[in-house]
Amino acid sequence: MSGHAPMSSIVEQEERFGLPATPEPAARSFAPPNLALTTIGLALASFMQVLDTTIANVSLPTISGNLGASANQATWVITSFAVSNAIALPLTGFLARRFGERKLFMWATLAFVIASFLCGLASSMGQLVVARALQGFVAGPMYPITQALLISIYPPQKRGQAIALLAMVTVVAPIAGPILGGWITDNYSWEWIFFINIPIGIFSSVVVGRQLKGRPERLEKPKMDYIGLATLILGVGALQIMLDLGNDEDWFNSTKIIALAIIATVGLVVFVIWELTDKDPIVNLKLFRHRNFTSGTIAMVMAYSAFFSVGLLVPLWLQRNLGYTAIWAGFASAPIGILPVLLTPFVGKYATRMDLRWLATFAFIVMAFTSFFRAGFNLDVDFHRVAEVQLWQGLGVALFFMPVLTILLSDLEPHEIAAGSGLATFVRTLGGSFAASLTTWGWNQRSTIHHAQLTEHIGAHDPGMLQTVTQLGQGDVQRGALVLNQMISQQAVQIGFNEIFHLLGILFLVVIVFVWFAKPPFAAKVGAAAGGRH
Repeated sequence: MSGHAPMSSIVEQEERFGLPATPEPAARSFAPPNLALTTIGLALASFMQVLDTTIANVSLPTISGNLGASANQATWVITSFAVSNAIALPLTGFLARRFGERKLFMWATLAFVIASFLCGLASSMGQLVVARALQGFVAGPMYPITQALLISIYPPQKRGQAIALLAMVTVVAPIAGPILGGWITDNYSWEWIFFINIPIGIFSSVVVGRQLKGRPERLEKPKMDYIGLATLILGVGALQIMLDLGNDEDWFNSTKIIALAIIATVGLVVFVIWELTDKDPIVNLKLFRHRNFTSGTIAMVMAYSAFFSVGLLVPLWLQRNLGYTAIWAGFASAPIGILPVLLTPFVGKYATRMDLRWLATFAFIVMAFTSFFRAGFNLDVDFHRVAEVQLWQGLGVALFFMPVLTILLSDLEPHEIAAGSGLATFVRTLGGSFAASLTTWGWNQRSTIHHAQLTEHIGAHDPGMLQTVTQLGQGDVQRGALVLNQMISQQAVQIGFNEIFHLLGILFLVVIVFVWFAKPPFAAKVGAAAGGRH
């Protein structure tokens, strides 16, 4: 292959599971002086970046109050981060080819520190939104590059542990975000949810920069694909804003949403056509020629979307229906992260000894089971039952991220791992945005329908109903009618919640089909550009 780094000799693969019998020579071509310290630096940066996708959520009322902004304006603190992050993610491969993975990680992490500092210093909502947009953009390459670097510095037989570590970060950080954000906001001030990134980011950048100094990089000088970049920004930006605003704007009853949908469709169609036909695309969509990457990415997007929906709906339901505060809703949801933390070392060490498709299948069955269990919840369910189901779902989460990540990366060439990780993370992020919009919309729609069905047989002149309303209002009919309507609304919302989770359970089972489209071997190839040339 002209222009590519020399390929290391291929060692004999185990027939059964496609694992390397011994580490490939190229995998040992570079190792950091302190592997544990390097891993800590990479993991902390990734945790910090993922944490910041959710840490500001519960602080929005405080932020908007302090900065003199409305609640709707405050939502742009979340939207601006999500939009710019979604745009930057698929650019990871291009930036890694141009500047190298080590430098890209260092620069992105330091830029994240600067953006976080600017967020904390913001004295107006406009300044905060701009700083959050910058923060989201520079955060884009951090997770994919961390994944590529971890894979490259670990020997093949331990690469599963590196992927499992990132999987744990992906699960735990979004859960910890609202709890930590609420605690910091209540006990200190909202600015510190951003300032805490400064020492962590500096530590990670310095440590990784020093430990990976001298690491071989596959550097190129690709030309800038301006049309691809412009259509990416236009299409993805419009799509992400549409998904974030859709529920508030009543979707396609709003001319704003219709305009955003048209812009997103045109932009993304032109983007895909251009990237598939351009000789040097800014986003390499041809990675989908790899069977395992395609099937693994589809499985990851579907499973993560369903998982993201669970993480969104459960806290909302606890606050909306059961009267929990934001912090207690976070505590009830948090047990989902316990088993991933405890099981990560074992999953990373032993999972590759079996067919990863079976492990993922078991994980999705567990997640489907917990979804079906929630579909049977009622308004009398207690804290312990909610937390118990969250805990058991954690078993499925602990066993699904690592196998699916390994599968989707398994047939990529070494120099494609950074681009593939960025592209898969980008599609996964969009899937989460779609899931957030669709599930909340579906929940509201089903709740409205059930409310209408529950009230259609209530007659104002029914003596029995009049007596019930009078009793509920303690003699005041009007007050009793309001109490009755509130009770019906709660039941309607609960039925809608149950239906959504029944659907999510089915979706988890459907994902299993796509996992089995993948074919062994599932051993990730020698780490990204580890054996490359300058």
